[in-house]
Amino acid sequence: TVPYGDADAVEAAIGPNTAAVLMEPIQGEAGVIVPPAGFWRSVRDLCDEHNVLMIADEIQSGLARTGKLFALDHEDVRADLYTLGKALGGGIVPVSAVVGRADVLGVLKPGQHGSTFGGYPVACAVGRAVVGLLETGEFQARATELGEHLHGRLAEL
Repeated sequence: TVPYGDADAVEAAIGPNTAAVLMEPIQGEAGVIVPPAGFWRSVRDLCDEHNVLMIADEIQSGLARTGKLFALDHEDVRADLYTLGKALGGGIVPVSAVVGRADVLGVLKPGQHGSTFGGYPVACAVGRAVVGLLETGEFQARATELGEHLHGRLAEL
């Protein structure tokens, strides 16, 4: 555990047995906490330097909620793995996913890892529909518009 937004603390926490760095791009508990600019680029560089995975918990911030597909996209950073949920179900069904690089996910073979609800047809259909809707960019644009409005109104206060 490291102080959020502190790249030096992340580096100090990486040791010879570190497999991955797992963080939320924007923290959503106890308020909305956005890290300082450049933080995610630093974390990506540290993970590459130390050969550890970078895992982004985008369950609350991902899938167009910040105006980009993923919150990390604001810094043009790609994680090795993403955890997704909430928005993936379109507010209709609970569904989550882990997505990422093929070489990372490829270490799991059929039958080695499962899910209690894996393959639930309705959830899968909803998730596929949500991904299709995200391809248009409409939801990202709407989130950007509403975010600018919200920030403007909050600044007035």
